[in-house]
This record gives sequence, C-alpha cells and structure tokens, in this order.
Amino acid sequence: MSKDKYLREEYQSRINTVLDYIEYNLDGELTLERLAGLANFSPFHFHRIFRAMVGEPLNQFIQRIRVEKAAMLLVAQPKRSITEIALDCGFSGPATFARSFREAFGMSASQWRSGGGAAYRKERKSKSKIGKTDGKPGKAAESSTYYIADEFNNQKWKIMISNKIKAKVEVREFPEMHVAYVRHVGPYQGNEKLFEELFGKVMKWAGPRGLLQFPKTMMLSVYHDNPDVTDDEKLRLTVGITVPEDTEVEGEVGKMALPAGKYAVARFELLSDEYQEAWDAVYGQWLPDSGYQPADSPCFELYHNDPKQHPEGKHIVDICIPVKPL
Repeated sequence: MSKDKYLREEYQSRINTVLDYIEYNLDGELTLERLAGLANFSPFHFHRIFRAMVGEPLNQFIQRIRVEKAAMLLVAQPKRSITEIALDCGFSGPATFARSFREAFGMSASQWRSGGGAAYRKERKSKSKIGKTDGKPGKAAESSTYYIADEFNNQKWKIMISNKIKAKVEVREFPEMHVAYVRHVGPYQGNEKLFEELFGKVMKWAGPRGLLQFPKTMMLSVYHDNPDVTDDEKLRLTVGITVPEDTEVEGEVGKMALPAGKYAVARFELLSDEYQEAWDAVYGQWLPDSGYQPADSPCFELYHNDPKQHPEGKHIVDICIPVKPL
C-alpha cells in the first residue's frame, strides 16, 4: 500500500468511526466534543474535515439521517406512533420532528405514512432517470493533490480543484506573529464590503503610527469559529496587520499573538465566491494525503494583493492551517 493511500485511509477510518456511531446512536446526544473525540481531531478542525470528506456539515448530516430513518420507520412500522418514532430517531419532541419532516419532504409524517411517501419515492425515481449520462456525476467538481519535491527536498504539494482553481501547498515553520486588529461579530461570508471596512479601520489607525511597512507588514484574517457550527450572528472574525511586539494599541484596536509553529500554507488565486471551495479542498483533499492533521491553533488567511488591481479581479491568498504529524 502506498503511503498516500495509507494516510487517506487513516482519515477515512476516523470519519467512518463517527458515521457508524451516529447511525447507531441517533437517539443519543451527538455532541461535537464526543464526535470529535471519536475521530481524534480537535472540535474546531473536525467540523471542517467532516464537511470536506462527507460533503455536508455535521449537524446537517445528523438531521438528515434522523429524518430519513424516521421516514423509513413510518412505513416499515405502521403500528408505532409518530411521536415514538420521532423520539427514537433523536428528535426532542413532536413539534421539532414535525417541522424537520415537512422541511425535508414537503408533507407531514402522517401524510407520508398514508401514501405520500410512496408517491414521493416514485417521483424521485422518475427524476433521477432524466438527464442521466454514462459519465460519473460530480467528477468535474472533485479536486486532486500531487506531491512535488524541490531541489532542497522540502515538502510541497499541488492542489487542482478545476482548470481555474489551483494551489501550491507547503508546510513551513512560522514565528510568533503579533497582530493589531479590529474584530467583528456576526455574518461575514462573501461580504467584501465588510472586509474592506474592517481593513480600512486598521489602516487608518496604523498609517499615522508608521506601522504600514509593506511587504514586511502582512495583512490577515483570523477565523475563531467554524461557520458550519456557530450561528452566523455569533461568528467572530479578526482582521488586522502584523506589528512589532511592543506596539501599543487603544480603543477598538486590539493586539493578539498567533503562536509559532508548523503551518500548512496553501496559495490560491480566488474570486470572492471561491473561498469555501478552496478551504474544502485543503481540508478534504490535501490533509488526508499529507501525513498531517490540524493542530489546536487558529486558522487564518494571508492576503498578498489588492484584487481590484488584479486583471481578473482575483484575491491572491494563503490559507494557513496549523498542523502536527498524523
């Protein structure tokens, strides 16, 4: 067995352990901490790995499996009450189950049991035949990783998501970095204007203090929460620049230290709506083949250009993930 295959199988084995546990414990408390512990990943990174490898966020997966099992039991066990089936599938009560079931299937559980389920399955089967081709679905969206070695025998990889999205990845040591920042709590994904405003505040503060010394000064964003886990209104985003350790801050400008250590650094050129695909490729494609797993430090993005000056409007960005040996 090749090393790459062994490493990927190790990741898959950990995720499979979680999938098996969820399936046989749907009526239990499927907490993030417990499931991450079963996979031997930190809770923060576990969610990203799960989403990238399984194809949907953890909570969404659990909810889907619960409601789909309930749909099966409603038909297979017609003498059992709907409430009993709902509780056995892990729903907290009839109201929660009723809402989830209608969202999933467009009908009530009683309608499903009385014949709606059969009609639903027949319609899905009919639709699945429309437009079917001999090709394998989803291939165009898959990514691949290639290992390359330079003349100094450093570890480097290439990620190919599509003809338009590519990346080079390397693992390197970062020194401790001190960051002057402003922080935002709330939704931020895809909001370029928000990032511009936050960076504008930092630059307005840093400029008169002589702290903008490009290219020595680095611009970055630190993500403290995972959007797959944390409600949008509670997401914490830190936007800032690197500064000398003895820099004094005040008001809404704070200062934090990013720990020294080993980081996977993936260089992308992205449009604003391609960030999630890039993150998923690093977590779902590169990590399982790399021999590394995420360490318990924040992830961040380093920015290298003004996308308005790029001929294609692209962001040149490093996705930086702290790592340790698998």
